[in-house]
Amino acid sequence: MTQGKRYAALALAILGMGAVRMPFEQALSKELFAAGLLPPKLEVKTSERIGQTFSAVSLGGLRTLVATFLNLRAFSYFTEQRWAEVGDTFDTIVDLSPRTRYYWDTGSWHQAYNAASHYLYESKLPALRRKLGWRESILKGRSFLERGIRNNPGDPVLRERLGFLLADPNKIAAFGDVGKAYGDSYDAYMSAVETGSGRGMAERFALYSLARIPGREKETLAMAQRLHKEQGANTTTMLSLLYTLGYHQDPTQSVAALIDSVFPSHEVAYDVLTGLWLRTRDRFPVHGVAQGIALLEVELKVPAEKSILKKDLPSPMNPDDYFQPNR
Repeated sequence: MTQGKRYAALALAILGMGAVRMPFEQALSKELFAAGLLPPKLEVKTSERIGQTFSAVSLGGLRTLVATFLNLRAFSYFTEQRWAEVGDTFDTIVDLSPRTRYYWDTGSWHQAYNAASHYLYESKLPALRRKLGWRESILKGRSFLERGIRNNPGDPVLRERLGFLLADPNKIAAFGDVGKAYGDSYDAYMSAVETGSGRGMAERFALYSLARIPGREKETLAMAQRLHKEQGANTTTMLSLLYTLGYHQDPTQSVAALIDSVFPSHEVAYDVLTGLWLRTRDRFPVHGVAQGIALLEVELKVPAEKSILKKDLPSPMNPDDYFQPNR
């Protein structure tokens, strides 16, 4: 056999061995990926972002270290208000370390809160560009969190973060349909509960989002009554919901009797109801609140000129108020 034929035979043997091993190795890799024991393969776009370090990072051992240094770089970009670079850097960071909650949480916060606040208050850009930048930043923060949840389906905290963002009174206008945003917030919080969140607050915050969806008052009242009983929750928001949703269920009932059934005292009732009346930015239901305040002000001898009902109420957050050309 000539030397060329020997090399050809050797190559065929190697290819044959590879073909035999390939199904086994592919199946093993899938199992390791599924168990979280093997990091996902780097995408081409990641190699483009990190340049010459790609070859070394692809080996796996340096990925966490590189992500750590890139996080420091992202902080520098944040201090310089270079929001595009902040977003791009966190995209690379989570490519390298997709199972680290901190990076998903922080990357979303920089975009939905820090960048959005920059466009809202500090930027010298034209009004229309500021408004677009504000909205786009919030939507990017939401999208980033949703990617984090898809990459970490067993993490309830990221779901809680999403629920919080979607119900934030200073952000919710960016999502368009306010009712749908509250519905998505409720779903995010409840998925956190179902995923195994050990924090009872997640279900309570889900209730607060549900309460602000028109047409779901009966469902919300039942949930509020259950949590009030199970958790002993007597927060001002919980008490206000028990009152307003109880009134919504039967507007013909005695307001005085409803107040007595919900609040520990009339002084507490007045504090809670007047606070709710002024919290227009939070968009909570106010069924029967004016009637309750009027009744309590008579009983507590509040002078007519000092009535809470005569105060000018702030309107919910409206982006158009912030992005006028002369601002």
